[in-house]
Amino acid sequence: MFLFKSMFLKISLFFKRSHTFTKYVAIMKTVILQTFDNYFYANIIFSKLQSEGIQCYLKDEYTVTIDPLLSNAIGGIKLAVFENDVEKASKFLKEYHDRYMEDAQCSACGLCSIELVSIVVVENIFVKYISRIFPNNNLPIEQMYKCKSCGYQSKTMPQAVIE
Repeated sequence: MFLFKSMFLKISLFFKRSHTFTKYVAIMKTVILQTFDNYFYANIIFSKLQSEGIQCYLKDEYTVTIDPLLSNAIGGIKLAVFENDVEKASKFLKEYHDRYMEDAQCSACGLCSIELVSIVVVENIFVKYISRIFPNNNLPIEQMYKCKSCGYQSKTMPQAVIE
């Protein structure tokens, strides 16, 4: 009986502490800085921000990891940053992305001249012709990496040259 009471006391203290932490986090406002459909890339960016001393967390990380088909339905993995760190985090992410794109190498020609472009993807011929007659902004857009020299396009992020 004594063992049961001590276990109950420890569990109740744990929930009180975690509940207080949840209240504290709920009071601080967060901003969704970036969304990911790739678990690995999300955790790389998350750990880079953590190493810079920026408090952040990944929202819906476990849901997308367990069932990747839900990624589009819930909006992917969201990188949430506290409101007071948004400027510092967005500046760091821009610098990190620019450094990476300078070192990224095209898999076709081998040159380091990659850029991220948005391409309208229309697979149905009927929709393609109707969209030219009646232009709208509801067409699917896909992010692609394109080589500036040879024009090679890839959906996956190119590898950076490590020297």
